[in-house]
Amino acid sequence: MADVDTQRLDEWFERLERMPVPEGFRVEIVGGNVFITPQRDTHWGIILRIVRAVEDRFGMDVNVLSDVRIDFPGHQNGFCPDVALLKDSAQKDATGHWRHQDVEFVAEVISQGTAQNDYGPKRTAYAEAEVPVYVITDPYQGRCLVHTDPKDGDYAETVKVDFGTDIDLTGTVVDLVLKTDGFPRD
Repeated sequence: MADVDTQRLDEWFERLERMPVPEGFRVEIVGGNVFITPQRDTHWGIILRIVRAVEDRFGMDVNVLSDVRIDFPGHQNGFCPDVALLKDSAQKDATGHWRHQDVEFVAEVISQGTAQNDYGPKRTAYAEAEVPVYVITDPYQGRCLVHTDPKDGDYAETVKVDFGTDIDLTGTVVDLVLKTDGFPRD
């Protein structure tokens, strides 16, 4: 597994925080490249439904994050997952960052301009970090890809689920059924 260059990412994010990024835009670094994308209502509607499902299952005190920086293995990967569920025992490291080793579940909602990141380098980084469950939600295609069982830098299992069909994660660390019938489409 590749090391995470947290110090270099800290420098990048400090510079980005000084930039006049408009409100409602998300900034993350994928493979050393900076991506600034607007948050759309469809995007947020799906994120909210996923977070609510996690809170309904585990309670309001569950450690679930949205758009919070977590550094992942690979070349300068400072991701801000749409939804990240952390272990109950998760604690920030000495530099004040959440550790990728504590991430149990990630959901990313596709944006047209950055879809290639979610399907490509993020999928690879999440697998290398051994995130047990990675769900890609695509409101343009009306489907989800559910990746499980990370092994050797890839996911051994991938299941396609159309919107309207429940995602059964009861056999995973997430241990919930995620309903997709209310997911909005673009």
